[in-house]
Amino acid sequence: MTTLAENTLKRDLVGQQPRIGLWCTLASPTVAELLGGSGYDFLVLDCEHSPNDLTSILLQLQALSGTPTQAVVRPPVNDPVLFKRLLDIGVRNLLVPMVQSAEEARAAVAACRYPPRGIRGVAGSTRATNFGRATDYFARADDGICLIVQVETRVAVERIEEIAAVDGVDGIFVGPGDLSADMGLLGQPAHPDVRAAVSAAIRRIRAAGRFAGVLTPVEDFAKACLADGAVFVSVGNDLSLLARQSEALRKRFG
Repeated sequence: MTTLAENTLKRDLVGQQPRIGLWCTLASPTVAELLGGSGYDFLVLDCEHSPNDLTSILLQLQALSGTPTQAVVRPPVNDPVLFKRLLDIGVRNLLVPMVQSAEEARAAVAACRYPPRGIRGVAGSTRATNFGRATDYFARADDGICLIVQVETRVAVERIEEIAAVDGVDGIFVGPGDLSADMGLLGQPAHPDVRAAVSAAIRRIRAAGRFAGVLTPVEDFAKACLADGAVFVSVGNDLSLLARQSEALRKRFG
């Protein structure tokens, strides 16, 4: 028999220790395994804007299990059935898109917790329980899940304090892409007005007692977010790295 390992990524983020990661959209366990050895603290396995499904997420979790990099999974929607299936295959860090209110945040929390604290369904012999070998899983599972919610519109940003006050929300992630669109700046996630809004949001998240996160491949923007107090910072994605670096290499040969 075994015991459930500590979620060290949650421990570090809640402790406001900066952690750097990458977004993964290629749905490839080989890419996940490769990046798992590249020194990043976490990889976000994205199901919202990529072809990932439950099986491909499982394969990437298995690929990362031999590396020091931890997986964060973004489901496509705030849905308790999807959460249940992801948690049962061993996901411990969830990034929930487009959370607009405290009510939606409470629904996400409930989906991650067993009764009586929540509504998560119970299954015994799952990958999450090490196939029934982790005898303390049910006693420790709730507290070992890291729940990060995304605020991606002006309305959601206005409600940061309400969302942060929800017990069980560990961190709040500001999405520059969707926020820029909502601000009338579609396709300009690094626009000065967006950057100012993200910076202000990060400071409010910290003041509200939660850790802040952001995604931007723009180096000076990412460093500014870290300086503002963001600790869950994704600085690029697998698809763009492959596309841009392969293009750059080709151009060097005329």
